[in-house]
Amino acid sequence: MASSPSFAEGASAIQVNQVGFPPAAAKWAAVPAATEAAAFTVVDASTGREAYRGTLGPAKPWEPAQESFRLADFSALKLPGSYRLHVDGAADSPVFSIAADAYSALNAGALRAYYFNRASIELEPKYAGAWARPAGHSDTKVLVHASAAGPGRPEGTVISSPKGWYDAGDYNKYIVNSGITVYTLLAAYEHFPDFFKRQNLNLPESGDGLPDILNEALWNLEWMLTMQDPADGGVYSKLTNKGFDGIVMPQQATAERYVVQKTTAAALDFAAVMATASRIFSGFEAQRPGLAARMRTAALAAWAWAGQHPNVLYKQPPDIHTGGYDDQQLEDEFAWAAAELYITTRDDAFYKAIKADRVPAVVPGWNTVNGLAWMSLAHHRARLTAAADQRLIADRINGLAASLAAVWSSSPYRVGMQTADFNWGSNSGLLNQAVMLIQGYRLSGDRRQLDAAQSALDYVMGRNPLGTSMVTGFGIRSPQHPHHRPSEADGVDAPVPGFIVGGPNAGLNDAKDCQVPYPSKVPAKAWLDHMCSYASNEVAINWNAPLVYVSAALQALTPSP
Repeated sequence: MASSPSFAEGASAIQVNQVGFPPAAAKWAAVPAATEAAAFTVVDASTGREAYRGTLGPAKPWEPAQESFRLADFSALKLPGSYRLHVDGAADSPVFSIAADAYSALNAGALRAYYFNRASIELEPKYAGAWARPAGHSDTKVLVHASAAGPGRPEGTVISSPKGWYDAGDYNKYIVNSGITVYTLLAAYEHFPDFFKRQNLNLPESGDGLPDILNEALWNLEWMLTMQDPADGGVYSKLTNKGFDGIVMPQQATAERYVVQKTTAAALDFAAVMATASRIFSGFEAQRPGLAARMRTAALAAWAWAGQHPNVLYKQPPDIHTGGYDDQQLEDEFAWAAAELYITTRDDAFYKAIKADRVPAVVPGWNTVNGLAWMSLAHHRARLTAAADQRLIADRINGLAASLAAVWSSSPYRVGMQTADFNWGSNSGLLNQAVMLIQGYRLSGDRRQLDAAQSALDYVMGRNPLGTSMVTGFGIRSPQHPHHRPSEADGVDAPVPGFIVGGPNAGLNDAKDCQVPYPSKVPAKAWLDHMCSYASNEVAINWNAPLVYVSAALQALTPSP
């Protein structure tokens, strides 16, 4: 299997966001320190004429890359166009654009990746192009696993649980990871509705009266609703095979499917997402009659189940060998679910249940969701009841955003990544930092926080020591062999577009399973563009969600020149 250009090839060139920038965005590029030139130029990509000239910063070492860089700041260039950076002694940068709609195509691509990962539907050529495929996993005959059995549904009961997204490079569906994923998409719409109302993703549902981001989210929400046991409100943690499929297309994966164990984490994530969705879909009653009320009822039932079963942790059954998402700490899930139910119902009892003074604001992840509670409370602060502590809400968001911006400001590479951050899914960790920086900017107007969020997007789009865009199909150099079964098995040379891969992972967790070595063990370069690399090159629905949020937010929030 051929690989895309190695990190060494990318690192020899100027590193820059390979998609581009809104006109008034902060704009940075990184240049190898060996370059002796004092200045850089930005030239028009079509004419070669100089559009901007600036002075290179001093060479500074960036510890995660074990390398030194010089930064080029060309934020003052705001004229729309296509450009490249030139520095004597270095290969020119990839071409990038400056445009008011700089991230429209990237955002649409990141959202359409969810369509490509849908279960239970044929992907027709008019929507999927070269990546068309037959339907896989109808999931209309799913077995209740022994771990999920209950009085109304004994082991072996057949239920129907269609739709939903394949979670990552595999073909299973997980409630806990759906939680942060769907929430982030819904929050993107809730925060920037005008951006998404103008968007047409060429989905089968396009033109039905719903913004397409909601059409796509609804595909997974409707599956999530089927995962709630109607007898007691509990929520199954996942729908899965007993083991991972081989490298086959969805329609070729025919193993029996099971719903597995109800857990407190699944119930709480479900409750939070359904409470969020119910308030959004209440604005689309004409298009989806009764849906908002159904979601609200489901959220309340799941909350009640969690209250009666406050510490049911996921325990992998001995005959199940797929992902666990086995969260062992549930205080943050209780806080997040309570916050969403409080915002939706305006019932002060839910605010009390948050226990807000004990809940920190941290960068979110699938198993650390307390930051999502503060994100929602901050967005809705104007309509909260008197029970809410407005100062605490602002302090939590502003404190986290200020600390993240401080790390960015002090970084010699101008990115908020430190050595310890290069772990599994490092790209999404940085994008989730950007999500919280954006919440701070929306509250405080501190431009440093917006610029730090911009740098996070720059990093995943090519201003990184690999010189590589981390999103399939975007940029001059991007992943060609993600750990994603359809991309590997479909016979199409190019991978399914729009997916962000996990990114450099100093743990090298899959090295023993890969037939080729990692090109580097340096934390910021420990990435392998090979199907075998599930630890650095897999895709996942929760990793794409902050890419959707951040690309929309930066285009919507960056001030006009």
